[in-house]
Amino acid sequence: MHVLFVAPHFPAYQRQFVRALKAAGARVTGLGEAPLDMLPSELKAWLDGYEQVSSVCDDNAMYEAVRRIQKQGWVDRMEATIEAHMLTAARVREACKIPGLTYEQTMLCRDKTVMKEFMRTNGIPCAQSTAAETPQEVMDFAKKVGYPIILKPRSGAGANATWRVDSEKELGPALQDTGVNRGVSTAVEEFIEGHEGFYDTLTVAGKIAHEFVSHYYPAVLEGMRTRWISPVIITTNRIEASGYDELKQMGQRVISKLGLHTAPTHMEWFASPKGLKFSEIGARPPGVGQWDLYCAANDIDLYKEWAYGIVHGKCPGKLSHNYSAAIINLRPNQDGKITGYSGVEAIEKKYGKWIIKYHIPPVGSPTQSIEAGYMANAWFQIKYPDYDDLRAILAEIGETVVIHAH
Repeated sequence: MHVLFVAPHFPAYQRQFVRALKAAGARVTGLGEAPLDMLPSELKAWLDGYEQVSSVCDDNAMYEAVRRIQKQGWVDRMEATIEAHMLTAARVREACKIPGLTYEQTMLCRDKTVMKEFMRTNGIPCAQSTAAETPQEVMDFAKKVGYPIILKPRSGAGANATWRVDSEKELGPALQDTGVNRGVSTAVEEFIEGHEGFYDTLTVAGKIAHEFVSHYYPAVLEGMRTRWISPVIITTNRIEASGYDELKQMGQRVISKLGLHTAPTHMEWFASPKGLKFSEIGARPPGVGQWDLYCAANDIDLYKEWAYGIVHGKCPGKLSHNYSAAIINLRPNQDGKITGYSGVEAIEKKYGKWIIKYHIPPVGSPTQSIEAGYMANAWFQIKYPDYDDLRAILAEIGETVVIHAH
């Protein structure tokens, strides 16, 4: 099987997909923006071919590169795993008649307004929403559903440019940042109060081969806007608990209604007083190294499972559920430059056997904004056999490790 893999510069986690495809027996051709001689030697050893393009988000450049490859031989699949690259990949895939996610499926997993309309049409509970291009349309929606409301880009991932607005008086900055006051079409949603998490799968031939449930502590918007919080994403090893049955059934219904065949999925959800509601759906892996947590928690190479699903139509591995695993993001006390750390050695000494990996920027490094995400500044990935005990350990890490900046 010949698989094209799309990544602009092939950072370390993207190389894992190429490694896995090669291990599964695929012939792999890369499509990227970096010159071939700039690629790491290990990556070049896994690639059977490479095409440099000006941008992996340029439809014409990508189409021409894929057609050059097709002139040299058959192409079975074209895979992109980063949200921003998926629409271009889908359009080129269809134009070049390569199997995989269609443009329609990709749009349903990319455009937040279209996505929620699809969910409502198919009986999948979600927040009320609309697309707005003027401040008046935003205010009309708010009058209908009541404040708070959420404004966010119609496409995009994470909490980037996402605003919670509690009253009409607070609309100004959100309208400016999202571009509504300039006519930019923006997703406007009812605010759902409740606990937030996500449900991920590896789906092969329309059936869920592996599934995972993760929780946010606290909810994403609060975590990405409040400096003193050390936000956490934790994946549970209690996934067989009956409390997750409704979530898993809803996830299966989404996959079925979307007609997904072989793809990773990522579905954000809220458990609220109004019941379980889905927030967003992606036909891609989650971000922030989440698959690495799934690998460590389940004693499995999920990248290889994904690759075997594509190449052989089945996943050979079995999840152990031996551990819960988490990432905790640690923020500096202020923006500026990092001057030092305290508490890191104490945590290493106490929990070293459970630490998967961690990142501590060197002293003197400029800080990143707290909105930059779960892998900005410092972070720890850690696993532990018991979910509740792991949550306590994460709280201890958040209280113990201090990043000093000025």
